[in-house]
Amino acid sequence: MKQLMLGNAAVARGLYEAGCAVASSYPGTPSTEITEEAAKYDEIYCEWAPNEKVAMETAFGASLAGKRSFCGMKHVGLNVSADPLFTVSYTGVNAGMVIAVADDPGMHSSQNEQDSRHYARSAKLPMLEPSDSAEARLFAMRAYEISEAFDCPVLLKMCTRIAHSQSVVETGERIEAPAKPYRKDIAKYVMMPGNAIRRHPVVEERTRKLAEFAETLDLNRVEPGRDRSTGILTSSTCYQYVKEVCGDRFPVLKLGMVWPLPERKIRAFAASVDSLTVVEELDGFLETYCRELGLTCTGKDRFPLLGEYSQNVVAEKLGLPVHTGRTLAAPIPPRPPVMCAGCPHRGLFHTLSKLKCTVLGDIGCYTLGAVAPLSAMEMTLCMGASVSAIHGFNKALGAESEHKTVAVIGDSTFMHSGMTGLANIAYNQSNSTVIILDNSITGMTGHQQNPTTGYNIKGDPAGKIDLESLCRAMGFRRVRVTDPYDLAATEQAVKEELAADEPSVIISRRPCALLKYVKHKAPLRVNAETCVGCKSCMRIGCPAISIQGGKARVDGTLCVGCGVCTQLCKFHAFESTEKEA
Repeated sequence: MKQLMLGNAAVARGLYEAGCAVASSYPGTPSTEITEEAAKYDEIYCEWAPNEKVAMETAFGASLAGKRSFCGMKHVGLNVSADPLFTVSYTGVNAGMVIAVADDPGMHSSQNEQDSRHYARSAKLPMLEPSDSAEARLFAMRAYEISEAFDCPVLLKMCTRIAHSQSVVETGERIEAPAKPYRKDIAKYVMMPGNAIRRHPVVEERTRKLAEFAETLDLNRVEPGRDRSTGILTSSTCYQYVKEVCGDRFPVLKLGMVWPLPERKIRAFAASVDSLTVVEELDGFLETYCRELGLTCTGKDRFPLLGEYSQNVVAEKLGLPVHTGRTLAAPIPPRPPVMCAGCPHRGLFHTLSKLKCTVLGDIGCYTLGAVAPLSAMEMTLCMGASVSAIHGFNKALGAESEHKTVAVIGDSTFMHSGMTGLANIAYNQSNSTVIILDNSITGMTGHQQNPTTGYNIKGDPAGKIDLESLCRAMGFRRVRVTDPYDLAATEQAVKEELAADEPSVIISRRPCALLKYVKHKAPLRVNAETCVGCKSCMRIGCPAISIQGGKARVDGTLCVGCGVCTQLCKFHAFESTEKEA
């Protein structure tokens, strides 16, 4: 059956049809929907793991047991799972294991633009890179075949445009992969030095065989062109842009396996054209390989290293006509990202800003606490870094910083990699205050469950970690919970914990305002006669509040009646509409 499918949904379909049995992932845009879609197939056991390292190790365990497995993550998640990644390259697998990694050129939802192809080369693992949804399904299935044929996990590289665009996919039926029996093999699976040193030659020989395999692999194909003055080497989204711009004008070597690369095929293609141009987003990965072969080519001398490409970028750099399109007569007003109306983090960040705290932040929707008018966050590095960083910050500056610096971290991010940083504070005793923003969900990637919510990926009841008990078990005597909608109580909690001469944890607890089960109060309105236009309410940056005609105004379609603004207004201009409902 043919149907339009999101690239991520197509990967999930490929996993299903290939007989995948176990999928473990951590949500991360733009990879999240792969596992969400896979969870719709009852034949695949799916879960959200606390982090990507755990997810990869879980997938490896399932493979070791003889069942085809999967783990998915975004590009920075591959950093987290690099430890098992490099070693599973040595051990190899039992049943097939596929690792999806989704890059984010343009940094639509990421803190960097790293190119995951380098991981394939460094870890000496094959990597497939689809260019549309049909290939996403097919490549996921072929990845299992390659994994089992060459005794290694296979990386499936997605990117934002392939993951989140739709194209036609022809689906098939699920083929149950027969379970492979588990056999004890200490020399293969116990990677102590004496065994690992014997596995390294196996890895190198496998890489040689994979490179030979790449020469005849049908996923790497040459498409003829009328004008042989230029030959284009490309893959993924860039292939689509090249074909849209050039049609069949220039010959194209379209790579579906981007590591190992087919040396002879690339050399033969280069020899068949007058000049070779490499079109690839982010790093000059393919271009560098071509230059290592001694080939003359153009690439990053013409194409940018930064951001996403487009049809117009490709056309311009190839010296072809650029489609000008149409422009709007009036400029579109900017729409910077903002916390939602009723976001529980807003009250906390207002308090931290008011108290002039130094705030070390983390990865999540609460990172918007750095944006005006709150401007309350001064550092964001990676998952869990706020907790580790405040320890180092306070150890370096001592009392100078201890009583005015806090770390903020979300509940899901805390479970991901904040716990070890908190253990470091407890163990090495810096006088640090950590605030866990518990909004009862993984908010930034679209409301996925996590170990603190009490529900699994399917919404069924699951194990629930008690944050207060966990923090106390880690050695914290000062653990308290506050409601960020209550500004006075929140301010008191922050002041008291910063004044204390021992480590402390504040749990700022209020569910995300967008959760379906959250019951909101009636929206507020502004009494125009009482409002003096002082704009105090604007300091919290709530999108439901604006100034019109010199007076505050509430958008009733956005307001959830959280009441934070009423606590800022000295003139009691905000009124409830509850009686009118």
